[in-house]
Amino acid sequence: MKPRTFRVFVPNQELAPEEARLQALSRALPEPLETPERPYRVLLPVISRQEAAALLPLAWALTEAHSGELFVLQGELIPREGPAQTEEEGGGGEAESLEELLAGQADRFVWIREEAGSSAEFWNQVWRLVDEEEIDLLVVGWSSAALPETALGDLEHPWLASPPCDLVIVRPGSDLVQRGWEAVERILVPVRDSPHAMLAIRVADALAEMVGASLTFLHVIEPAPVESPRDGDLLAGFATLVRNLTRLNRSITTVGDVTQTILEEGQEHQALILGAPTSQEEAITSPLLQAIAQQFPGTVIVVKRQRRRRARDGHTALPIQHERPAVLVVNKWFTENTFHSRDFEDLEELVRLKEEQGLTISLGLPALNEEETVGHVIRTVKTALMEQFPLLDEMVLIDSGSVDYTREIAADLGIPVYIHQEILPQYGAYRGKGEALWKSLYVLKGDLVAWIDTDIVNIHPRFVYGVLGPLLREPRLQYVKGFYRRPLRSNGKLVAGGGGRVTELTARPLLNLFFPELSGLVQPLSGEYAGRRSALEQLPFFTGYGVETGLLIDFLEKFGLQAIAQVDLKERVHHNQSLRALSQMSFAIIQVVIARLEERFNVQLLEEVNKTMNLIRYRPDRFYLEPVEIRERERPPMISLPEYQARRQEVASSREAPSSEGTEPA
Repeated sequence: MKPRTFRVFVPNQELAPEEARLQALSRALPEPLETPERPYRVLLPVISRQEAAALLPLAWALTEAHSGELFVLQGELIPREGPAQTEEEGGGGEAESLEELLAGQADRFVWIREEAGSSAEFWNQVWRLVDEEEIDLLVVGWSSAALPETALGDLEHPWLASPPCDLVIVRPGSDLVQRGWEAVERILVPVRDSPHAMLAIRVADALAEMVGASLTFLHVIEPAPVESPRDGDLLAGFATLVRNLTRLNRSITTVGDVTQTILEEGQEHQALILGAPTSQEEAITSPLLQAIAQQFPGTVIVVKRQRRRRARDGHTALPIQHERPAVLVVNKWFTENTFHSRDFEDLEELVRLKEEQGLTISLGLPALNEEETVGHVIRTVKTALMEQFPLLDEMVLIDSGSVDYTREIAADLGIPVYIHQEILPQYGAYRGKGEALWKSLYVLKGDLVAWIDTDIVNIHPRFVYGVLGPLLREPRLQYVKGFYRRPLRSNGKLVAGGGGRVTELTARPLLNLFFPELSGLVQPLSGEYAGRRSALEQLPFFTGYGVETGLLIDFLEKFGLQAIAQVDLKERVHHNQSLRALSQMSFAIIQVVIARLEERFNVQLLEEVNKTMNLIRYRPDRFYLEPVEIRERERPPMISLPEYQARRQEVASSREAPSSEGTEPA
């Protein structure tokens, strides 16, 4: 985040001539025609060094979690009565100490200084700033023995009952004040069906990432004559979080008194984060919160969502809707695991990373009748990534029975060629790209395996190094998908963004509905991707158009969302398929999604007869139906094949004792 110029509000003090001139100039400048999308904004008001030291790290962590902008409002309360204190008597030392602390980190936030005659006047300035700067989140301290100077006091300010922005209210424990946030090793998050629940989890996750703490979810069901069916299943709604929040250690559902249970479970935790009461009348001063705050020995954080969100036009806006738990997971994943191909343009560095890790890299080129483009694809990639920079150890064409000159062109360019129907013939052969990819795992040797389509018209080396780069830099990643803008060629013209029809009309809606963790994938069906062999060999492959969808779902289920990444490859131009072909592709993808749902819920949703699709045919004088079988078959994990295991042993042995023999095409 770029630091912004200090904004200084000092009552009854004239501006210096230069400042006055700049201010007048800024007022004279015309307003921009369009207002750019502003970043998420966090405000932290502080009046003491102790308060700033305790709250600033958390405020900054919450800002970073949203890639946002932090405002720090420094206030100095002026006593109304009695003689002014000298610095020796304590009148100016605290303010200077606070300013020194803030100055040391001023490049991280927008620093605003204001004076106020009283606590009430200071808080009026806080709410004014919330409105003027369109603050999204306000972080404030809650008076306690550890923070006696805090301006918030007894939490009875009327704005707290119906805040104009989200609130995070922190009551630091003594350990936090003495040792800092590193004292927090375990965080307890009571969850319930509340509009504040997801904000509590967001804050907990940001704090856990900041200090390396673990999270515990706690759902307390109060004893009742008849248990509500919803009570016992509440955590089921947080299943996405439970599977994908890396810091989540436990989730507990128990029956008992809410206050007592939270305090008992809290004995093993150093921080407690919970939502405010949903009743507006109770504000933050409910008996439950007061009891917990007084008895819990660690740090208590209370969160409250704003009642209504501002409309874009500035008028009073819309009621706040409950967030889906998946939103937190997907937003976090999108921020952390989305890359751009330009980040990996330094090919020397990628080669160095490859050699340091002792990795070998293979590129597979699946092809079927691609004589128009395959030669340009091979020459471009081979020149850049094998001859100029030895990033690739091998590049192999996996043909699916081309009847044009695809194989001959590849062979003439010195690329080994395999026909997928002839690989592992004892297991038979199916038609389809997925079958070619599955069998390519048998012939390719690399520790990292990348695939790109061979119909790319605007081929560039970034289509390969872009998907390999994240794997080389981030050992935690197992699978990287490419995405790009896909122009659609229509009537001889390119329509920007017109491609990807099956992606937008079939794949992404289905993933959003049934596998929401994958809803952040821009193009789940892209043909450019790479993975670690150690992961790919453990997964089944669908044989047809559904292979990309199946791999994504299976990577999610086996390795978790954080193992998947995506990279922007800019623009891709290729041969667009007919609507008839796209319809069949959609049919296959739907089969894959249903197959994985059947496994998840142990039910049968599709009969075999349903895997035949009636295509509508048109003739000048009539319509008729043409039934076409579109069956997505599933190949087992390659590691389960004894032939593959033997071949991997041969590859390992050849590394220990290099041979002069080259790879012989089948």
